[in-house]
Amino acid sequence: MTTTALDRIRALPLWTGKVDPQPLAGGITNSNFMVEDGGARFVVRLGEDIPAHNVMRFNERAAALAAERAGVSPALRHFEPGLIVIDYIEARTFTEQDVRDHLPRVAELVHRAHREVTREIRGPALAFWTFHILRSYVHALRNRAHRLAGDLPRYAAVAERLEATLGPTEIVFGHNDLLPGNFLDDGERLWLIDWDYGGFNTPLFDLGGLASNNGFSPAQRDELLAIYYGRAPDDRLRLRLQAMLVASLLREALWSMVSESESRIDFDYRAYTAENLARFERAHAEFEAMAG
Repeated sequence: MTTTALDRIRALPLWTGKVDPQPLAGGITNSNFMVEDGGARFVVRLGEDIPAHNVMRFNERAAALAAERAGVSPALRHFEPGLIVIDYIEARTFTEQDVRDHLPRVAELVHRAHREVTREIRGPALAFWTFHILRSYVHALRNRAHRLAGDLPRYAAVAERLEATLGPTEIVFGHNDLLPGNFLDDGERLWLIDWDYGGFNTPLFDLGGLASNNGFSPAQRDELLAIYYGRAPDDRLRLRLQAMLVASLLREALWSMVSESESRIDFDYRAYTAENLARFERAHAEFEAMAG
């Protein structure tokens, strides 16, 4: 991070005195810092619009404010283009194992977020229709002559089959990036953070992403569906969830392929691409076995 960026954080008008921003690890879309001021702590997230990934900061602001009003995310204290400040939560960041161990709490939080953030969103807000995102990535990677461009027609065909399998769906304002690190446990309750990919989508994309990002077993997927929908899943619902689980892994892989050339953050995107493509292939094989 450049001295200019640090100076920008220090010069923000909300501080009551001199501050010393400290970097936080873990971000692969934004650069994050913790700031202490006036006996309180805050997280400062730096990141410009990323149209290639459907990330627009006006939309993140709207989502963060809605999530704050819904009581699922910490308060937003300051926003300006390329920078957002939220309250720091003294909490444990979840791992994949934590998400699995606390599945009922996590599922209930996601259900609450879908219901309440959808009600609280105000003004212009983006859609995050999974299959539009996938088509956009395929076109972008083809135009850039990506090193894996020869595989793109197959990925596009798989996406079309997944979209047909999903069929008609309800729409909610989803989080769309349910990595374990976006769940915080303060000892009393769970929080859901980082709404830069928020947008209107099928709830099954968040549920599929939750299952894929956190290594859910078939039994845990059934438990997730039962908690979310209030009934035991049937084979049709299981297949639709599996379709969106595959779509979430394909989206993550294509996201990483685009990020190989798009991002300036120090992260091994090639390795991340390979990891997610391997997981996608395993999940896709399971989907085809379920679909018959």
